[in-house]
Amino acid sequence: MSLVQTLHDEFLRTYPNHAARTLTSIPTADFSADLQTLSTDGVILTLDSASPVQAGEIFRHLTPAQQTAVLLQASPRLAVVILAQLPEAERAAVFAALPPELAAGLERQLSFPENTAGRLMDGVFTTCTRDMTVAEALAQLKQSAVQRARSLYLVDGDNRLAGRVDIQDLALEEPDTLLQTIAHDVAQPLNIMAPREQIVAVLNDHRLDSVPVVDLDNKLMGVVRYASLFQAIEDVATAGMQKMVGNADERALSTPTFAVRKRLPWLHINLLTAFLAAAVVGLFESTIAQFTALAILLPVVAGQSGNAGAQALAVTMRGLALHEISIRDWRRVLRKEVLVGFADGVALAITCGAGVLVWSGSLGLAAVIAVAMVLSMLAAGISGALVPMILTRLGQDPATASSIILTTVTDVAGFISFLGTATLMSAWL
Repeated sequence: MSLVQTLHDEFLRTYPNHAARTLTSIPTADFSADLQTLSTDGVILTLDSASPVQAGEIFRHLTPAQQTAVLLQASPRLAVVILAQLPEAERAAVFAALPPELAAGLERQLSFPENTAGRLMDGVFTTCTRDMTVAEALAQLKQSAVQRARSLYLVDGDNRLAGRVDIQDLALEEPDTLLQTIAHDVAQPLNIMAPREQIVAVLNDHRLDSVPVVDLDNKLMGVVRYASLFQAIEDVATAGMQKMVGNADERALSTPTFAVRKRLPWLHINLLTAFLAAAVVGLFESTIAQFTALAILLPVVAGQSGNAGAQALAVTMRGLALHEISIRDWRRVLRKEVLVGFADGVALAITCGAGVLVWSGSLGLAAVIAVAMVLSMLAAGISGALVPMILTRLGQDPATASSIILTTVTDVAGFISFLGTATLMSAWL
């Protein structure tokens, strides 16, 4: 090894951060040939000190032999960061040159579990160090491939997350202003294995355009951007809708056998609850036999209470999923739904009672359905608020069984309120 190369490698080992900053200030094509003279250890230290985008750009200008050597010796975190920057074709070529065991391991690391921050994060982003100036940061942004970003993340000398700067602040500050003077703390970075629900919660709590993703050493791995966050919210909502009817794992193009296997058990449970509702109706068989008009109007009350309960359930489920409420807020939620149920019930009682009066000419029948409408709407609001709260308190997933329990409660409440009121007021019918 020549004296010049020895001095180069010693400089990289001693001052990797300074070396990374120097390299990123020069077009990579201007020093790509010199990279071939560096030792693997020196290159790894420089790559680990550079931002992910810069590390990927430097790595692409290494020879295939150097790339293989770097990945053989680099930490898993650095290897994942580098490979995430490469286009699919280049990544495949790099994998082909690696030993099969190492290639398989790196592919597993790149394929983070479904619905985690590692899967949703964008590996292409720009970082700066806290001691850089506004002018240096703007120059780095101009050279980067990042578009429509509103936040710039800062790292320390070890590439650990150290703060966040709004891009708008960069445009308003003086060129020689240090980034650390305008930096904000990062409220809640995500671990790379953070689940989708946590990502949604962070977005809802802090109203951010992006959230940084870090490893166990707080080293920046990527950024989950607003588009991915929005998709995560949409996925949470659709998953909740499917869970409510018992087929969370089914997809639009799942096989018929799979769909039947997922749906049929819940349909049987629903069948049992339907028999329970039928048994309630059977208790008032003599009243129905005496006043056949009750059988005609019975679905009206049950249908309205079911719809009202579904509305309350959807709002409560959304609040729980987005952490707008917790089970400690059950009194506030219940109070609201009672007031809403009573107001809706009174309004529907007036409308429905008037319609029944015109249809049947019976003031008693109109009064019965009006009273039943108020009672059933109150029951629907209460059940829609409390069922998911109770399931959450019991440690169960509220999306899985809430719908079936709610349907049972609203049907039974509707039947009892209507037929029970009719029985008590039978002298007026």
